[in-house]
Amino acid sequence: MVQAPGDAFRLSAGALREAMDEDRDLRHLLLRYALVHHGQVARSGACNGRHHTEDRLARWLLMAHDRAEGDEFPMTHEFLSMMLGVRRAGVTVAARVLQKAQFIRYERGCMEVTDRPGLESASCECYGIQRRALDRLFGGSKMPYRR
Repeated sequence: MVQAPGDAFRLSAGALREAMDEDRDLRHLLLRYALVHHGQVARSGACNGRHHTEDRLARWLLMAHDRAEGDEFPMTHEFLSMMLGVRRAGVTVAARVLQKAQFIRYERGCMEVTDRPGLESASCECYGIQRRALDRLFGGSKMPYRR
């Protein structure tokens, strides 16, 4: 599922297998990425069951901000409610708290991160854990995220 506008690439499974057979570095990188992604999915599930909606919303917005091309990106409360496993009204309440703290600004379908350090302070520890795992995977480079 594509969650934000931008460029995307599609590759057949056969072409990917062939590329991985020919390039051991690519194979190694993709296998490490799969491991980190699996950990991220597992942590997100645990996070959704243990942390408050505000903390989880801050985590999700930080992850989206990492992948966005700027501080503004499309994001609806309906989509966030699906990702966080809460009612849409719960996202609205949590977003108001983050907006009142001036960490974000949002209008119909558009989210803007206005104070990233503040948003990081509002997030649970899960964001930092996931972020460090990705940084280790990519050797601290900015790939594939912009921050």
